[in-house]
Amino acid sequence: MRIPLSWLGEYVEIDAEATPREVLDAFVRVGLEDEAIHETQAAGPIVVGEVLETTPEPQSNGKTINWVQVRVAPEGEQAADGGADVRGIVCGAHNFVAGDRVVVTLPGAVLPGDFHIAARKTYGHVSDGMMASMRELGIGDDHDGIIVLRDLGIDAEVGTPALPLLGLDDVAVEVSVTPDRGYAMSMRGLAREYSHATGATFNDPALRPELNEILEAGLATDAAEVRVPLSIDESLAVRDQPLSRVFAGLVVTGVDASRPTPAWLAQRLRLAGIRSLGILIDITNYVMLELGQPIHGYDLDLLRGGIHVRRATAGERLTTLDGKDRELSDEDILITDDRGAIGLAGTMGGAETELNDATTNVFIEAANFSPISIARTARRHKLPSEASRRFEREVDTAVAIPAAARVAELLVELAGGTVQPVGSIVGGAETRDEIVMPASLPATLMGIDYQRSEVVKALEDVGCTVVERGDDLVVTPPTWRPDLTSDVTLVEEVARLNGFDRIPSVLPIAPAGRGFTREQQLRRQLSDVLAATGQVEVLSYPFVTETDNELFGSAVAGEQPSMVLANPMDATTRWLRTSMLPGLIGVAHRNVSRGLTDLAIFELGRVFRPEPGRTYGVDEVPVIAQRPSETRLAELNDGIPPQPHWLGVLLLGDRSDKQPGLGAVHYGWQDAIELVDRVATATAADLRVRQGSHQAFHPGRCAEVLVVDAEGRESVVGYAGELHPSVTVEHDLPRVVAALEVDVDAILAASDRHVLARTITGYPAATQDLSLVVPAEVSAGEVGAAVREGAGELLEHLALVDDYRGAGLEEGKKSLTFALRFRSNERTLTAAEATEAKEAGAAIAAERFGAAIRA
Repeated sequence: MRIPLSWLGEYVEIDAEATPREVLDAFVRVGLEDEAIHETQAAGPIVVGEVLETTPEPQSNGKTINWVQVRVAPEGEQAADGGADVRGIVCGAHNFVAGDRVVVTLPGAVLPGDFHIAARKTYGHVSDGMMASMRELGIGDDHDGIIVLRDLGIDAEVGTPALPLLGLDDVAVEVSVTPDRGYAMSMRGLAREYSHATGATFNDPALRPELNEILEAGLATDAAEVRVPLSIDESLAVRDQPLSRVFAGLVVTGVDASRPTPAWLAQRLRLAGIRSLGILIDITNYVMLELGQPIHGYDLDLLRGGIHVRRATAGERLTTLDGKDRELSDEDILITDDRGAIGLAGTMGGAETELNDATTNVFIEAANFSPISIARTARRHKLPSEASRRFEREVDTAVAIPAAARVAELLVELAGGTVQPVGSIVGGAETRDEIVMPASLPATLMGIDYQRSEVVKALEDVGCTVVERGDDLVVTPPTWRPDLTSDVTLVEEVARLNGFDRIPSVLPIAPAGRGFTREQQLRRQLSDVLAATGQVEVLSYPFVTETDNELFGSAVAGEQPSMVLANPMDATTRWLRTSMLPGLIGVAHRNVSRGLTDLAIFELGRVFRPEPGRTYGVDEVPVIAQRPSETRLAELNDGIPPQPHWLGVLLLGDRSDKQPGLGAVHYGWQDAIELVDRVATATAADLRVRQGSHQAFHPGRCAEVLVVDAEGRESVVGYAGELHPSVTVEHDLPRVVAALEVDVDAILAASDRHVLARTITGYPAATQDLSLVVPAEVSAGEVGAAVREGAGELLEHLALVDDYRGAGLEEGKKSLTFALRFRSNERTLTAAEATEAKEAGAAIAAERFGAAIRA
């Protein structure tokens, strides 16, 4: 909200020495956010001049210019720029005659756009200055002619500085208004806030006695005299809020729509961010900014019968002021007359009854509409407006009637109209409920020893009525503060007006034993380990398609049930994810499409995996007024499906770039398998891999990831390998994409020990090789696991170093060679002990897979 300081000063006293920065700081002290300072861009010698003589001079290009003699200072005196009192100026406009007073920018002046004025030769003359138009001074868009002061109702002596006459010496400060403080979207509300900040006296413009005189003159004393009957369909409330709490209508006749908007009013609107649109519209906008009440004016002669407030019917249509024909919703609130819809209440009027240059009689509408409905209408029709911005934040119900009177007053004063005694009012200001607050509550919550008198004064300054009742304060909030609904909101006002800087800075001490849980620590450690090895963490939406869940949710398509959102953002992605990979694939697709072809990304988040055969959800959402019982909480928790933490990793492109003498290294299934070891290290878990299959992974390049618990039981917790080529092609990814996905919660549950540093021993290792001949279909991982189990605790390290198939072996057989390293922490092993451990491992492999030691 932009605040012209001259306008603000009409309702609250501003120190003459206060700078715009100091005024802005005062608003900050009471909780408003500062945005900017807006100053007039015109500067220098800009004065009132009198046209003495004008000589038209036709040009060869068909254009006629005027060579004008202009007096810019009293006769015989020096002009503002130090030059002569009469100047010759070349001007292309023709809307003036000798004797007119105009605005002259003398050499040395600077106009908006950093346009410097200087004497220059043009059309055969030296033009010693310029006669300015509205657009050149930044007041409006009119560039058809220069400013003639008599058209603006301004009478000033020659040589008088012109900027103050046009309101161009004013400055505006801008503050950001939060949604809960709609009253601050008006000069009335902001003047009150400035009064709170500085202690200056506030004069409420809505309580001026002149407005009561206008109302007495404009309201009919008998219902039969009402020119435009008003009615509201009270049966169509919005969540117990009526369509309109108050509706005031006044009639002003005989207005002259051709009158120019006074310069001071146009300049205030401009500084406030609203352009001038003609005297009638400008007055309604001015009052909206002044009192915070949106106003709509109708051409009275275009109305048919009375005005009615009702809901639209489905399929009903209205052409709004922007010329668009709109299909209405049955949630829209309409203003109608006997012909049908003539306006979208609180949002935009209709084209059929709009004010125009031929309007002579005006019907003034000032109403208060349902905030919920107006907000929805503005978003539904993509029609944000200054009116809807105020209504959706709630407008003071007590200001509608004074605002209508204020518009009528200005139409009489500035447009020559006459108030007719044929208006009417429906409804009135709402009454606010009392709030009982312990007088000690502000001190208790804010940690400040507020005196009782401080609390009472702060609440009364806000506009509340306060009655002391023992240890309690009975507070009735004002109509302009709908956000004051409970004792804690009153406490905030006490703290705000007494200064947030009084709140002591106390560093809270965390209670012992309330740090991260072991699971939280290990999950963070897992993320750190992955990031340290070059993976980039990403976040994706948990909403996927049904096809994604069927493909990635389980090794068997369609086996894992999924949850469907009742109110999705996108109908195609209304399923909650059962796997992390669809989101990662979407992230990879966006990056690849933008030229980032080498990616190593991971996400650690929750998946939603309901148990088969169970129904989830709640029949009734609990009210927020009180805490649900423990039984009800248990029922609510039981309606939530399991949401374990899962880890997903996607690797594609080059792991290392091509260099001189060294080719690029591409990501492959080996990298996904390697990450399993890193996950095991980060989580202190015993993870193993074995050959597996999954419909989303490449056949033969997919491994099951198993976790071994403290009792030696294995369970599958995920998959690693390469995605199926059909999946990568469908998503426009490279053919080879490595992936890993594991159930982190299951891994942490099986890991019942902390990460321990490996013991460093001084005893030497004994190394041996073991070659086993096994059927070709047996996986090397399973054989290695059998050897590890049989070799026992002495086996420190096992690695597959060769997989041979060919001459010397039977058809359907393969030879697997493992490098074994044995060590004891207590003594030096003998060769016999190492051989015995190796043979024990080979025996287990022979028992399980028919493995034979290859000679």
